[in-house]
Amino acid sequence: MRRFNRFYTRRIGVLHSSYLGSPFPLPQARVLYEIGRRGECTASELGADLDIDLGYLSRLLQGLKRERLVQGEPARHDARHIRLTLTPKGRKAFAVLDETSRRTMGEMLSPLARTERERLVAAMQTVETVLEPRASKGEITLRAHRPGDMGWVVERHGVLYGEEYGWGALFEALVADIVAKFLREFDAKRERCWIAERDGERVGSVFVVNEGRATAKLRLLLIEPHARGAGLGNRLVEECIAFARKSGYRKLVLWTHANLLAARAIYTKLGFRRVKSEPHRQFGVPVVGEYWELALK
Repeated sequence: MRRFNRFYTRRIGVLHSSYLGSPFPLPQARVLYEIGRRGECTASELGADLDIDLGYLSRLLQGLKRERLVQGEPARHDARHIRLTLTPKGRKAFAVLDETSRRTMGEMLSPLARTERERLVAAMQTVETVLEPRASKGEITLRAHRPGDMGWVVERHGVLYGEEYGWGALFEALVADIVAKFLREFDAKRERCWIAERDGERVGSVFVVNEGRATAKLRLLLIEPHARGAGLGNRLVEECIAFARKSGYRKLVLWTHANLLAARAIYTKLGFRRVKSEPHRQFGVPVVGEYWELALK
């Protein structure tokens, strides 16, 4: 174990004076990253999760505040606690750290064959699960899309709907068309994609796209099987509703199918109503397509 620790700390550059070529040593970079990943937190929450002495953490935070990367203000629920967030300068630094880390890991894995990558990741998951069982099922977080996500969206829709419902290549082609149009014509003020992640693994997605001046459309709601049952679908649809309402749309519409019972239950619960249905065979099997909508007050 000690030999492995020495090997891996060397391999990922922990001993360098700056982490991943950034101006920050590893402790500062880690604190900056954790605040950026969470959006906001208190120092006590951060200290508990990182298992770090609060006095040392306070000195790290003061350094980041002096550099105008982190800011603090009284928490809404209790003014005795300080809510930590990143400043605009801090968010830029976090984005660079996040992207550099992903690129570095990609460069490490790229020479390996797919089977070797899978063995490596499985071994890491085993170590984490054995040494800290609670870490094997982390919190699910939502984030905006980034490069590579759309390929995953197309692949997982093709695989899951093929396995679970027998939908063929034409359905996968439809998903590819949707995401290609989303990327080509993306309007950040009127459209959004959410990717759900747990422990760095994508486990869900949903989109809101512009269907006209007053109408938005919810598309491509997907939950991986091992992430179902925890309310993630409900959470993703609620994000769509809130974003569409905030963006000034008057109506949110969607197209689903009669056999997608879990999704239909979410839409019903959140106030959508079915306005039209029609049978079709676009995906190679007979299905009943349904049009639903929600008035946004």
